[in-house]
Amino acid sequence: MDYKEALDYLHSLYRFGSRLGLERVTRLLELAGRPQDQVRAVHIAGTNGKGSVTSMVASILQAAGYRTGMYISPYLERFTERAGIGNEEIPKDTVARLVGQLIPLIERMVAEGHEHPTEFEVVTAMAFLYFAQEKTDLVALEVGLGGRFDATNTVNSLVSVITNISFDHMERLGNTLPQIAYEKAGIIKERGVVVTGATGAALDVIAGVAREKGAQITIVGRDVTWEEVSSAHTGQVINVRTQRREYLGLELSLLGRHQQANAATAVAAVECLALAGYQVSPRAIFAGLKAAAWPGRLEIMRRDPLVILDGAHNADGARVLALALRDVIPHQRLFLVLGLLGDKCSRDILAELVPLATEVVVTRPLSPRALPPERLAEEVAVLGCPAVVEEDIGRAVDVALSRAGRADAVCVAGSLYLVGHARSHLKRGR
Repeated sequence: MDYKEALDYLHSLYRFGSRLGLERVTRLLELAGRPQDQVRAVHIAGTNGKGSVTSMVASILQAAGYRTGMYISPYLERFTERAGIGNEEIPKDTVARLVGQLIPLIERMVAEGHEHPTEFEVVTAMAFLYFAQEKTDLVALEVGLGGRFDATNTVNSLVSVITNISFDHMERLGNTLPQIAYEKAGIIKERGVVVTGATGAALDVIAGVAREKGAQITIVGRDVTWEEVSSAHTGQVINVRTQRREYLGLELSLLGRHQQANAATAVAAVECLALAGYQVSPRAIFAGLKAAAWPGRLEIMRRDPLVILDGAHNADGARVLALALRDVIPHQRLFLVLGLLGDKCSRDILAELVPLATEVVVTRPLSPRALPPERLAEEVAVLGCPAVVEEDIGRAVDVALSRAGRADAVCVAGSLYLVGHARSHLKRGR
């Protein structure tokens, strides 16, 4: 099996949909020799910010000298982004070898009468095999969806992180913040360690689960605090205070004031690793945060005109993006390229972003779940903003660029299935 055949096989598993539950992946991992038991993980869940925190934690641990793996979902431009060690993505031939190793195990479990595992479950099993075989010291492991019944929750993590709780995937996780928080809190382990940036009723639920499981909880905003020193489109500087020490003048390359809370969360998480014997020096924290990168999230791709990419795919993400845009481009005209999936609260997202735009170019993300752009254009028009429909993502970006003057700004936002393709298009244009 070569890499293309492996990807074709994985993509064929989309027909099984996305189904929460641990029975299928647990059996597959048992047949594979339980590689997840060899993975020492910081397990990261949350509605927004979990990818950024995953990247920050991985960068800090790498700066500390640990052989560090990272697992994310979804990828932005290449499948091999899903798993990596250090600065290297999983090699294509390793993907082919591991998928080839898993296929007969999948066939065996199906023959035993088990349901066929989903694409995400197979990819997660592949990642655990990869990290185990490569003998990683630590892995920053991002939850795919929810937490309690997510395939990644088969790992016995050293630290569990829950960034924040807001409304997303309500059809799977519940219609109230406490219900969603309960699903996310499912990653907390018995007598484990949890760090959370949640607030209000969601925090009450997470703290309650931690008490029930005898887990130690660190609350960002109470036990760990931060203050802004400076914030600009070139980077940010913050001070962070934990129960152990003070970090003055931490530099963040990631843009947006929301990343300040994410950085404080990452610092708290790596400090907690000391309880398991993994020491991380202040020097590694400073170096790791400065080096951390998270493509497609408030990422400046060009200047003159300014081009920003951001995967704001729910209302809370759109609210954060809107605040950041007001900081970065307070006086410029903004041309918005937007595409969403059909299962998102499009009206709430548009209400945050459209009032900032001079014009919106509506397009279709590369997903069968994409919201038809004509429907999205109608919703934009209701808000009183001109809308142009361009089905092709590359052409949609080009239309926005053709409208924008050198002093203006273009923001490509919405589904990561849109942002990733737009990012590739812009890089080719260079």
